[in-house]
Amino acid sequence: MAIRLGLGLPQMRQYDIGRDVPSVARAAEEIGFESLWVFERVLFPEPATQGLYGVEGLPWPDIYRSVADPLVTLTLAAAATERARLGTSVLVAPLHIPFQLARSLASLDAARGGRVVAGLGTGWSHDEYAAAGVAPFEKRGRVLDELLDVCAAVWGPDPVSHQGELTTIVPSVVGPKPARPIPVYLPAMSPKSARRLVDRADGWLPAAQGAARLTEEWTRLKNLAEERGRERPIEVCVRVNTRYSPKPFEGAERPPFTGSATQIVEDVAAHAVDGIGEFLLDLQGSARDAEELKDVAAEVYGMVRAAGL
Repeated sequence: MAIRLGLGLPQMRQYDIGRDVPSVARAAEEIGFESLWVFERVLFPEPATQGLYGVEGLPWPDIYRSVADPLVTLTLAAAATERARLGTSVLVAPLHIPFQLARSLASLDAARGGRVVAGLGTGWSHDEYAAAGVAPFEKRGRVLDELLDVCAAVWGPDPVSHQGELTTIVPSVVGPKPARPIPVYLPAMSPKSARRLVDRADGWLPAAQGAARLTEEWTRLKNLAEERGRERPIEVCVRVNTRYSPKPFEGAERPPFTGSATQIVEDVAAHAVDGIGEFLLDLQGSARDAEELKDVAAEVYGMVRAAGL
């Protein structure tokens, strides 16, 4: 079975959000992409008090200086499309009030015929937590657990009720309901987060960091699912952050997903291990504008399909 391909929507500062998001979303659906995705960055600390991904000394990329709100972006894309699934990879759950986020996702799913995929994570930026977090960074796992509980309640039958550390819902009618059960995808960066995924989520959202590492992590997750008695399969969507260039990368050690369209497709093929069903290709960072993003997306999509993937 052919892998599914998703495309990252244009959220960065080189794009005109109101014009380019609908345009790219429509073009991606026409090309054949089966899903459209957004990510979340709420600020760019200057000077940075913490390295990128929490790695000391690793600078934040300049493209993070302006990133459009993910739910606004996804809503613009939803209104411009008919079939593509609408995913978040990821929403930093503790930057959102659980009840409000659950209702927003339900409303979007109801409005667009059951196409939302809720990718949720805990984030890593202390500065983002200080500015927008609903609880301290140290409680991020507990906040995510409560958000999952609140989503299950809000998306489920009325009357809805919940009593938690952050959220109290007295027995209430809460609508609209999603058009169908919204799939929840989670990362699995630690043993605890892997258990949460196996026990509570529909899918896994890894970031591509080499085929060998992806295979190892996938095997470990499947083994954990078997140990914990999970019967339903785990869906997988691999986030691919590309560094596209019109010319091939000419170096002894090429980082994965860096270089020409041909090289990016070669890396997709290398990562297409058994059970990995979908790849989210985020090409927006290297494109100068929406027209180039659409052209590159069409080129990569065509080459992936021509390769029989």
